[in-house]
Amino acid sequence: MLKDSDAFSGFSVDDIAKAKAFYGQTLGLHAEDGPMGNLDLHLKGGGRVFIYPKDNHVPATYTVLNFLVADIEKAVDELTAAGVRFERYDMPEGSQDAKGIMRGNGGPAIAWFTDPAGNIISVLETQ
Repeated sequence: MLKDSDAFSGFSVDDIAKAKAFYGQTLGLHAEDGPMGNLDLHLKGGGRVFIYPKDNHVPATYTVLNFLVADIEKAVDELTAAGVRFERYDMPEGSQDAKGIMRGNGGPAIAWFTDPAGNIISVLETQ
């Protein structure tokens, strides 16, 4: 029924201006003001994320956005240099190294960080 429909994802933030600076300047993504006071985030390959303001925003407790990278060490180093702080989680599947990268969990190497509104984002190394 919807296989030929265009789609997009979305999530809320508590401050659109902070989100625009973070996604556009810190992460270097194409972020532009949307028609309804929202932020349109344009991703490689034509994907789009609708980021909208919400007064009673509560950060998602799951990863809202995942970025595939060829070299996770390089990505984490560059993001850290840009001011991004990586999260630490206590998980039985594996432990994180000093940079916050989790390896050896049966999946790709992964590291998590949050946007200014507390939403969780990850970088995952492509295999």
